Amino acid sequence: MNLFNNIYKNKKVLLTGDTGFKGSWLAIWLYELGADVFGYALPPQREEDNFVKCNLSNIIHHQDGDIRDANKLINYFKKVKPDFAFHLAAQPIVLESYKNPHYTFETNIMGTVNFFEAIRNTKSVKAAVNVTSDKCYQNNEWVWGYRETDPMGGKDPYSASKGCSELVTNAYLNSFFSNNIHCSIASARAGNVIGGGDWAEYRIVPDFFRVIKNDEKLIIRNPNATRPWQHVLEPLSGYLLLASKLYSDGDKYSGGWNFGPLEQANHKVSELIKAIIKYYGKGEVVFNESSEKLPEANMLKLDISKAQWDLKWKPVLSFDELIAFTVDGYTDEISGDGVHKNRIKQILDYINLAKQKEIQWSL
Repeated sequence: MNLFNNIYKNKKVLLTGDTGFKGSWLAIWLYELGADVFGYALPPQREEDNFVKCNLSNIIHHQDGDIRDANKLINYFKKVKPDFAFHLAAQPIVLESYKNPHYTFETNIMGTVNFFEAIRNTKSVKAAVNVTSDKCYQNNEWVWGYRETDPMGGKDPYSASKGCSELVTNAYLNSFFSNNIHCSIASARAGNVIGGGDWAEYRIVPDFFRVIKNDEKLIIRNPNATRPWQHVLEPLSGYLLLASKLYSDGDKYSGGWNFGPLEQANHKVSELIKAIIKYYGKGEVVFNESSEKLPEANMLKLDISKAQWDLKWKPVLSFDELIAFTVDGYTDEISGDGVHKNRIKQILDYINLAKQKEIQWSL
């Protein structure tokens, strides 16, 4: 994969959260780019997790570790001496944050602090990206997208923790990493990411395929919520492009960046599920808005103008292609054979679509 000016080839790249959904996909893509990939994360939670299905423990270098353990993380950075670092380790579930707010805040805030402390103590790192969330913004239920200059916020513990992670990143940027002092850093805010390999609890698409396995109906409690849905490869292409620019051009690309779909690709939960059922050919849902539910944002959009203009990045997949990539990813898994090979094929298919649409990072 001759992409991003071959900048990752033979470079050491350290990922926190490599056993997670996005982290495991990023590890696969980086390995195919020729990087020497090192991971630091808690062990996988379930046998169907992407990390396990793709046998990544035998493909990349992985260290079991808790992001809250600052000394262990710093020592691992010093041992590896990476050129790049991506921070994806987190407690990523909104509803789980209501059940365990202390763990959520400790992991998502102090985990970010520990990540940047590790970089401060490892002079080999030249570029680092902290992956946060579209939910980091103070959500006013606007019909327009949030820009990188909008205030951080969060009414639930998860969203607040991600807003705080952004504030931590900005503090480290201005206090320790300005003027290109050994490392340039940025944060990346993605939309609602879906795709094969995600089996986390309290997520709409994994929940759908779980009930399919059990021949049950999916109960949807918030069908009219609008989200910036995107396939996992969309933000990953943005993270890889951003880190390559940080490495080559330094502080010019520091700061916060949004990676989401085009505005017309924002869809309601009900629209997403109906499209998945139509493509997959089976499945039943029950819309039960009257059932008790914890507070969540109803309207959420990202403005990606900055990434479009300054990075020359934009989404590759249409909504129909997003559905196809997502369902095919789960189908590959459920069939049980060649999951890792099929993940690589999807990455190549995604790159080829980007080339066909003349998206600059792919050319």
